[in-house]
Amino acid sequence: MRNKGLLLVVTLVTIFLGGCEAQNIREHVNPLVDQSTTEVTKNREFSVEYDGGYQEIVVNDNIPDFTSDDLSLSEGVWQTFSDLDHLNRVGVANAIIGKESFPTEKREGLSFKPTGWHQKRLDDGQWLYNRSHLIGFQLTGENDNPKNLMTGTRSLNTPHMLNYENQVKSYIENTGHHVRYRVTPVFKDNELLARGVQLEAISIEDSSFQFNVYIYNIQEGYELDYVTGSSKIIED
Repeated sequence: MRNKGLLLVVTLVTIFLGGCEAQNIREHVNPLVDQSTTEVTKNREFSVEYDGGYQEIVVNDNIPDFTSDDLSLSEGVWQTFSDLDHLNRVGVANAIIGKESFPTEKREGLSFKPTGWHQKRLDDGQWLYNRSHLIGFQLTGENDNPKNLMTGTRSLNTPHMLNYENQVKSYIENTGHHVRYRVTPVFKDNELLARGVQLEAISIEDSSFQFNVYIYNIQEGYELDYVTGSSKIIED
């Protein structure tokens, strides 16, 4: 079951890295997405490289690419993480999330430094980079796991990824249902800093909840070197 999903993701990532241009379509209203900060594309193909526009892109009319086998509850809740590649970069993370997967203990601090970790302070005192969980701690309790942590900008992690993680948890708390979830970090060539992440989710017991978005790993006012993770302020 899970191998089919991984093959599909690999195919999609191959398409993404082809560098197709994103369409400028904003005609669909998605209640799960802030339309003022998100671009909508009808295609699955889009550029993974940020072009100076919106930080989020809604992919494939917001429809995730899961098969019927991917949505089976026969094994209950679960999560899987890809092995780190030859550059120690994270890969696709998959899960079925429910109330029974929520953590019951408080989150502890993180120590692992993922690839591209070149930290610095922003002008507002916040850190440029966060150790971004692929599958958020609040959903499954997975924390200081190298296979679940990537270097993400402050804005990638909060508010963008956190927004969708909160939506997943809120939906589950309100319905008691389960959500199939997949996070795909996208790296280009041998770069150590991901260009962005694709988040896909769909409710299993009903058809009321789903999203398929790509979030660019960028920080306003900073130029990032994706090869190393180093950065510099963009001068006016």
